[in-house]
Amino acid sequence: MKLAVVGGGSTYTPELIDGFARLRDALPVTELVLIDPATERLELIGGLARRIFARQDHPGKITWTDDLDAGLDGADAVLLQLRVGGQAARNQDETWPLECGCVGQETTGAGGLAKALRTVPVVLDIAERVRRRCPDAWIVDFTNPVGIVTRALLGHGHKAVGLCNVAIGFQRKFAKLLGVTPERIELEHVGLNHLTWERAVRVDGKDVLPKLLAEHGDAVAADIRMPRPLLDHLGVVPSYYLRYYYQHDAVVEELRTKPSRAAEVAAIERQLLDLYADPTLAEKPELLARRGGAFYSEAAVALTSALLGGGDGGGNGGGTAAEIGAATAIGAAGEIGAAAAIRAAGGIQAAGEIRVFGEIGAGAGPGSAAAGGARDTTARPAGDVQIVNTLNNGTLPFLPDDAVIEVPAAVGPRGASPLPLRPLAPLFAGLVANVTAYEHLALEAALKGGRDRVFSALLAHPLIGQIDYANRLTDELIAHNREHLTWA
Repeated sequence: MKLAVVGGGSTYTPELIDGFARLRDALPVTELVLIDPATERLELIGGLARRIFARQDHPGKITWTDDLDAGLDGADAVLLQLRVGGQAARNQDETWPLECGCVGQETTGAGGLAKALRTVPVVLDIAERVRRRCPDAWIVDFTNPVGIVTRALLGHGHKAVGLCNVAIGFQRKFAKLLGVTPERIELEHVGLNHLTWERAVRVDGKDVLPKLLAEHGDAVAADIRMPRPLLDHLGVVPSYYLRYYYQHDAVVEELRTKPSRAAEVAAIERQLLDLYADPTLAEKPELLARRGGAFYSEAAVALTSALLGGGDGGGNGGGTAAEIGAATAIGAAGEIGAAAAIRAAGGIQAAGEIRVFGEIGAGAGPGSAAAGGARDTTARPAGDVQIVNTLNNGTLPFLPDDAVIEVPAAVGPRGASPLPLRPLAPLFAGLVANVTAYEHLALEAALKGGRDRVFSALLAHPLIGQIDYANRLTDELIAHNREHLTWA
């Protein structure tokens, strides 16, 4: 099994390598190629990668190259983790929008649009080369903004699935708070990339979200940096990215008073590269945890394993496998619909065990999944279900079929097929629909270019939506990204 990592020179790559080494039974990699134009960094990281494999007695071969085509040849899967413009471009994404009174963030708002405009053309070029050099390979996209990038890939007919670490992060944190192992935690995770809510947290099939909020609500609220009363009102756990929407003006003021996250990461990366140069280092350093992307390796292994026919790869809050310690996370799905989704995804336990989940009732708030942890009467599959970014295809009926959503899906060699979901409450559906419309316009701007398209996308974004803001942000975006925009 050959895997290629595009963006292999990232300082985060050792986390991925460590996962490949630890979880080799789930994903038996025989050859791993790191691809990156930054050859000096690639030498450091490639050397450390080999030492990590050697220390853990992994027999796989690790090579690295700045030749994309050569690196892709014969790959079974290609993982994308690139950043066009590097941390310098990210720093701009996080700073110039603040001057206009809007949040500065690399995946949200004007900064997120700038990243999409820089990234989509590059990713599509890479994907076309994947199609030529290894046409049967799956593309696993971890490149932000994941939703827009994955929509671009799927819209151009590529074999691709998007991956985010938000769900697996919640799974692990909730398991620790509840004092259970992660494989017992199941999440009902729904929304768009970086715009999701946990509508249920199940332990052995029983929804304990009301208990989690009642006993650990302060800790959860502190983790996502939102007020505890909001969680009690919503009856769900929002992704921490919802803070940019629910507390936009307060976040803008906060961001204006401290260094950008890009500046922090750049400083961490300099320290990491010094550590990676040590020829005695043969494990990922503790400092890497501050770099971001926690549990990415476990989620990536689980998803890649499932796409390549590995079965119960486990994973990111949505699969089942003892060796990875991940859980299946789904919304309410009818027995027929769930079984059909499994079959569509490649026959993983197509007829297999059907487990029963707790009845959906009225909760403490407008988004609560169940009252008092009652059991579901809704059947669901026990196969390889993972939380991924993939085509909507009617799952959320108020969205277009070609929208990309982040939900539990049955994953197999034929791809990802979302499991049926119960309706999304208006409080959440309205924001999802709005951001989906923005993402459609953002992709149009990334594919076709032009100031008018950039302006339209910004005007449609719920964090902007005003003519003066949209005009100023459009001009600033183009000015700061001209070297990356062929049409500017």
